[in-house]
Amino acid sequence: MTISRRKFIGVGAAAAAGAALTPGVRLIEVAQARAPDVPASSKNRWGLLIDTTKCSKGCNACVDACVNENGVTNKLGAPDTHAQWIRKVDVTNPATGFEFSLPVMCQHCQDAPCVDVCPTGASFKRADGIVLVDKHICIGCRYCMMACPYKARSFEHEDVTGQKPWAPRGKGTVESCTLCVQKIDRGDGTTACAEACDKEGHEAILFGDLNDPNSKIAQQIRTTQTRAIRQDLNLDTSVRYKGI
Repeated sequence: MTISRRKFIGVGAAAAAGAALTPGVRLIEVAQARAPDVPASSKNRWGLLIDTTKCSKGCNACVDACVNENGVTNKLGAPDTHAQWIRKVDVTNPATGFEFSLPVMCQHCQDAPCVDVCPTGASFKRADGIVLVDKHICIGCRYCMMACPYKARSFEHEDVTGQKPWAPRGKGTVESCTLCVQKIDRGDGTTACAEACDKEGHEAILFGDLNDPNSKIAQQIRTTQTRAIRQDLNLDTSVRYKGI
C-alpha cells in the first residue's frame, strides 16, 4: 500500500487539527441550516449592509459581541487580538482629511478566492452563500489567508480554551467570521455584531437575505448606493457598505 507524501502530510495534519478541538465539539455540517433535516438553500443569500456614516469611531461593540458569541479568546480567556473574525478599521482620506470607521470581516464572496485555493476543501461555501472552514480537514497551509484580499482570516498558533459548541476552534487551523451561522440556523434573524450595534443605538449594521426582494437589506441596496471593499475584484461579496 502506497500513499503520496502530500496526502500523508495532509491526513496527518488534519488528524492533528481535529484532535486539537474540544472533545464533543461538532462542526457545522456543510449542507445543514436551521434544523438538522432542512438543507441550506440557494434561495437565500445571507449578508450584511454596513452604513459607515452611522459607525462610531470609538465603538467596538460589534467586536466585543463577536468575541463573546463565538468564544474568540486566547488561552488566558482574554479576547484573542490575533484573530481576524471582525476588526474595526479607521480610514482617513489623505487629500481631504475626511475620516470614517468601519468593521471588516469575512466578506462571504460568491466567488471566494479562499475556496478556490484550498487544497483539501476545508474552505467551502454553503448553498446560502456563507463561507466556512472545516477545522477537521484544514491542514494549516494558509493558502486561503494569502488569497483573501480582505485579510479576514487568521491562523491559530496556540491552544485555545473556552470554545463554544457552535464555533469550534483549533490550534494549527485557519478561522474567520462565520456570519454567526449558528444564529442563522437557529432562526434568530440577526448576527451578534448587528445585534450589538442596534443595542448601542447606532444601527449601522443591517443583516438580512439579499435574495429576498421584500427584505429590508435588499430594499436598501436597491434604492441607495452601496459598494464592496475592493469592488474592482468583482468577487460579488455578501457584505456591502454605504459611505465608502
